[in-house]
Amino acid sequence: MTVESTAARKPRRSAGTRKSPSTKPELVQLLTPEGKRVKNAEYDKYVADITPEELRGLYRDMVLTRRFDAEATSLQRQGELGLWASLLGQEAAQIGSGRALRDDDYVFPTYREHGVAWCRGVDPTNLLGMFRGVNNGGWDPNGNNFHLYTIVIGSQTLHATGYAMGVAKDGADSAVIAYFGDGASSQGDVAESFTFSAVYNAPVVFFCQNNQWAISEPTERQTRVPLYQRAQGFGFPGVRVDGNDVLASLAVTKWALERARGGEGPTLVEAYTYRMGAHTTSDDPSKYRADEEREAWEAKDPILRLRRYLEASNHADEGFFAELETESEALGRRVREAVRAMPDPDRFALFEHAYADGHALVDEERAEFAAYQASFADGEGA
Repeated sequence: MTVESTAARKPRRSAGTRKSPSTKPELVQLLTPEGKRVKNAEYDKYVADITPEELRGLYRDMVLTRRFDAEATSLQRQGELGLWASLLGQEAAQIGSGRALRDDDYVFPTYREHGVAWCRGVDPTNLLGMFRGVNNGGWDPNGNNFHLYTIVIGSQTLHATGYAMGVAKDGADSAVIAYFGDGASSQGDVAESFTFSAVYNAPVVFFCQNNQWAISEPTERQTRVPLYQRAQGFGFPGVRVDGNDVLASLAVTKWALERARGGEGPTLVEAYTYRMGAHTTSDDPSKYRADEEREAWEAKDPILRLRRYLEASNHADEGFFAELETESEALGRRVREAVRAMPDPDRFALFEHAYADGHALVDEERAEFAAYQASFADGEGA
């Protein structure tokens, strides 16, 4: 038998055959994929008083966030953005958790929390400046209690923990929430955050969006147990919620934030969801996962799920959905126009805010850069 024939007969691992952890015994779910309301003795009370208007608001949040996300993806494909990290499929986890927050709570995001930014009142066009390369974030973190996007994987969990420790020392009753993905859960910064937050009883919620793929790395390559169970080893509770269920995401996050504000310390929330698109626009997910897997999760779409519930409960009519479609189109136009109208950045802005009080080396580098730029005008740098 030749080497080639042996290799050909060897079973090849494919994304379509990988086994996902069972979710039925441990998943908090209030809305089924079919849009049916299910009871939960522990978490129902956190959404018991939700009104039809608030339900329509959650639906609107998800629809507009998805439209903004799709517009950003298109703009990148047209060369208007350098890169884009899509949240497609993760709207319920972000909107549900984002709407659970109080104004005085503080958020530490990664680079994919566009839905949470929407909930915090950050203008969506501000999110695009960084991806276009015209600014370092585009908003004042203290204006919305929403930190700038963090590209370094997992580091924001340490920032959140330190901030939460400060909140506790100040005697405030607000909470802190840190977002990260399943890939970041393997970073050392996250483990350190768990340790410090547990020891100092910090009022922080760790919100892990487990979309099951850390770029091309499936979750089972990183852990032998569901991610939420890692919290047990650090001495605080963890819970897995259906991340495609906006009601469950809202209820569980409210519970976790209530624990934090009440002095009960940290909580790990694992929102079990799925990344429907690419990791970023530089990624091709067809190289590492099967279409069948994606199609199975499309049937669990978070927006369609809530729409079915709204229609079955007579909480929304066709007029509402038509008006929302019009609003969605208007948002898309506004985003396109805003991005294309963004001015080029000041070339010397990169030297600003490097140090709080200035630095001689930065001054020297600025002067060298100024001379380099001037050489083009003189014809020397051509």
